[in-house]
Order: sequence, then structure tokens, then C-alpha cells
Amino acid sequence: MQLAHNYREPEGCKTRAKVLYSFGRKDRLDLDELRRLIRSISRFLDPEEVAEIQEQIGDDWPFEFLGSRELGGTAFLDGMWARLGIDRVIKALLKKRAFQTPVERLLFAMTANLALAPSSKLHMEHWVAEKAHIEGLPEVQVQQLYRAMDFLLEAHDEIQHDVFFSVANLFNLEVDLLFLDTTSTYFEIEGEDEDVENGGELLDEGLRKRGAESKDRRPDLSQIVVAFAVTRDGIPVRCWTWPGNTVDQNVVEEVKRDLNSWRLGRVVLVEDTGFNSEKNRRILQGAGGHYIIGEKMRLGRTAKPAEALVRGGRYQTLESGLKFKEVVVGGDSEARRRFIVALNPAEAERDRKKRDDIVAEATRRLDALKQLEGEPHEKAACALRSHAVFGRYIHQTKTGKLRLDREKIKAEERLDGKFLISTSDDGLSARDVVLGYKQLAAIERVFRDLKHVVDIRPIRHRLPERIRAHVLLCWLAMLLIRVAENESGRTWFQIKKALDKLQVGIHRTRSGEVWQANNPNDELNELFEILKLKIPPRILSLPIPRGDRV
Repeated sequence: MQLAHNYREPEGCKTRAKVLYSFGRKDRLDLDELRRLIRSISRFLDPEEVAEIQEQIGDDWPFEFLGSRELGGTAFLDGMWARLGIDRVIKALLKKRAFQTPVERLLFAMTANLALAPSSKLHMEHWVAEKAHIEGLPEVQVQQLYRAMDFLLEAHDEIQHDVFFSVANLFNLEVDLLFLDTTSTYFEIEGEDEDVENGGELLDEGLRKRGAESKDRRPDLSQIVVAFAVTRDGIPVRCWTWPGNTVDQNVVEEVKRDLNSWRLGRVVLVEDTGFNSEKNRRILQGAGGHYIIGEKMRLGRTAKPAEALVRGGRYQTLESGLKFKEVVVGGDSEARRRFIVALNPAEAERDRKKRDDIVAEATRRLDALKQLEGEPHEKAACALRSHAVFGRYIHQTKTGKLRLDREKIKAEERLDGKFLISTSDDGLSARDVVLGYKQLAAIERVFRDLKHVVDIRPIRHRLPERIRAHVLLCWLAMLLIRVAENESGRTWFQIKKALDKLQVGIHRTRSGEVWQANNPNDELNELFEILKLKIPPRILSLPIPRGDRV
């Protein structure tokens, strides 16, 4: 085999062949050398011509870029998943069951998806196979995801218990104060879920129900009620799901029962005013527990909270400028209650300015009534008296005339910038009670992120068990996110932005596919180091050499 060049002699018409290079005998050809020569020459051709030549000669190019996958986010969360012991907890529970599918990997994939790119379970088939690299899970089928969700719900009590103690021990969490609050999320469906009854006995209560209160301000739609117990560091440690018509006062008994089963010892539940009732306070004090709870301040002059507000006493001041004083109502009797009155001077000034504006506008509208007579006057007077904002400061005299309610204005002035708290724990200082209650903002942030970071809505499930499992997955995602934020001092948005820079490229070679990641930058190295996680290796997959294949 030779490479020859045909040329015509200057004199005459004969053509001759000039040998440029000899490749040797045909049965001893170095085919790789021929391919290298062809590729070298092809550099000077158009891409279309190169593709045509490649197709004609059937050449297997030794290197071709096939695409890339997201690696940073999934590797980071997988490291957190293992560090918090969630994989160990799930695998231990799986030993009791004979699953053929990688349930632990499936649950991690759904959790990571909610934290990184929330989507439907059906879309996850594409996300896992084409978008993200998840160790040990090259692809999924939606039926496998549903089965993993069924397992999560079946074992949720054990999983939440074991994960809680794993996280608490790892980070030495202070779990003496647990914050409890509820939120709701709605479904864009017509009607509600029906209850299943048999002979008058309730067998299954529908989950998607219209509620008297909608935190999303959509009372026209069916909803579910979700509750979270959160540590003072903002880490969600347990969640609950109830039908949408459940009110806050009815959830405390189940929450207290579930937390008592964990045998946490001394626990003080911190709750907002929505949970405040005499029955709930008794439940919260059961089994040695205590509460810090917000009080409604407009219950009438004879109510104990109102009595606490008018009691004298010297305010103490926190570093933030917040003032507080302690008031005990009831003496040494069984009806004794301990209150803390808190005053925020900046908030008091805002309340005063807002009320002054409202009173000024109400006065203007009252003056305008004097210019009206007959039916127009009656309509305008009724509208003003029943107005949601201005009507609060207007009362009607015995003669039917409308006047500013000076007593109501003075009563409101006494409440400017104040909030009232009560507690059953005499061992907590008034300062700690105030600081504990102010930390309710931690759970409010969990709820905000639940709806805008992991996108709990829309819930693309109809069956109650799948809806409950979806909420549990959201809890796992929020757990990973909040721990990452607390440890790194960055928001999840900032963390994701940094993780997006780590990708894995897929290359085809003559021996097989090579999966190689890019070099992490200093920001990524620092992030993984802070969270005590290992940076994924540069080479994730190498083909087995032909000589070593069986």
C-alpha cells in the first residue's frame, strides 16, 4: 500500500505515478496511522465534508463531545444527605423490606429536584436522564418514584424520628425551644375531596378541603394545612399534614403527642396567637412540657391579657432597643398566669403615624357628610360606618349622628408597638421568653421558602397518600437547604449560583464514554470545605480497556 501522486510528463501524453509514502504490506497495515493521516488532512476541509468522509469510511473518531450534566448541586446535596445521616436512616429501614428498586437513591433524587429545579415527577424522568448527574441513578421511571413515595409515607414516623436525632447530635442543636406554626397551600381544582363513610362511620377523611382561613388568601379553593416544628436555628425537624378545613386550635394535641413520643425531655413550644386557647394551653403543659404563646390584646377589659396590659411596671431594654416587662396575673391561685409585655418603640411610631392618617381621613369624610341630605346622606353614612378601615374609629350617637370615637382612639394609642406573650415556664427569664417569641420569624421564613424555593405548589397529586409524601419530600429539601445556609452563612440562591459552575462533560472515545468534570474554582472549594464535604473527582467514569474486557 502506497500513497502515490499521478502526474503527466512535460513531453508526451503519458502519465506516471510518483510514490510519496509507502505504508507496507496490506496484511500488515497500521490502520491507526491511516486514520491519523485522514484526520490531519481533514482539518483543512469544511465540517460538512468531514462528516461526509467520516460516514463514507466508517471511521470511529477517538474523541467527540456529547454533552454535559449538572454536577455541583446534586453532588453538594448528596454530600449533605450522607453527612446528615439520611441515607443511613433510609437504608436501615429498607433492610426490613425486599425492594428491587434503589429507593434511597430515588428519594434523594426527588429531594434534590425540589431543592434545585422543582418539577413534576413525570418530568423527573428527563431531569435524571438528561440534565443532572446523580451518583448511582442513571435513569428513573415515574412508577419507581411513586413506589418510593409510598415507602416514605409508610416509614415517615421512623424516618423523621431518626433524622431528627441524627441532625440534633451532629450539630448539637438546642431543642429545648421548638417553634410551631401552620400554613396552607391550595389546589386549583373544582370542589373538594369527599369523605368516605360506611354506615355512618368515617373511614377516610378527604384531604383537599376548603378552609375558613386561607394563608394564601384563596378561600374559594380547596387546600391542605401544613405544620412545621422548627428549632431556634430555623431547622425544620418535623412536619404534619391535615385536611384544609382544620383550624390551628385543633392541631396542638396531635403535635404534642408526636413530640412526646420522641422523649425529648424539657421542651417549650413557641406558638403564635392562632393556637391560643385554654384547652391548647393545658395540652402544651402535659407531660412536663411548657409553652410560649402570643396573646390577643383586644379581648375586653375583664380578660387577663387586658389586665396585664394596664398593670404598671418598669421596662427593661434589649440591645436591639426592644423593651419588655413582666406581669403576673392571678397571684398564687391555680388561675395564675405569667405575661410579658413587649414594646417596640420604632413600631409604636409607625402605628401612631398610620392611625393619625386614618383618623384625618375619617374626619374629612365626616365633614363631607354635612353637605349631603336625604338618601345620598344615608348611603354615605352607612358606607362610612361599615368601612373596614375608617369605621373602626367612628361611632353612632343615640340621635343617629356619626362622631369620632375618641375612647377607641385612646385605647389604640395604649397598644402602639406592643405585643403580649404568656408562658407557663417559670424557669425562663423574661428576656429569654421575648427573644424566643421573636424567633418565630425563623418558621415564617421556612414557610416562605417552602412556597418560593422548593415550590410546594402546584402539588401535582390527587391521592391523599401522595400529597402527604410530597410534603415530606419538601421537608427533607428544606432540611438540607437550611443546614447549608446556617453552616455557610449564605442564602440558598447564592449557594446554587456557585454550584451551577460545576459541570461534568461527556466525551466519546474509541474505548467508550469518559465523564470528566471541570476544575472547581476557589469559591466552590471553600463552600465544600465549610460544609465538610468532598469535592467530586474529576473523572466520574472511564471505559474499560478492550484488553481487560471479559
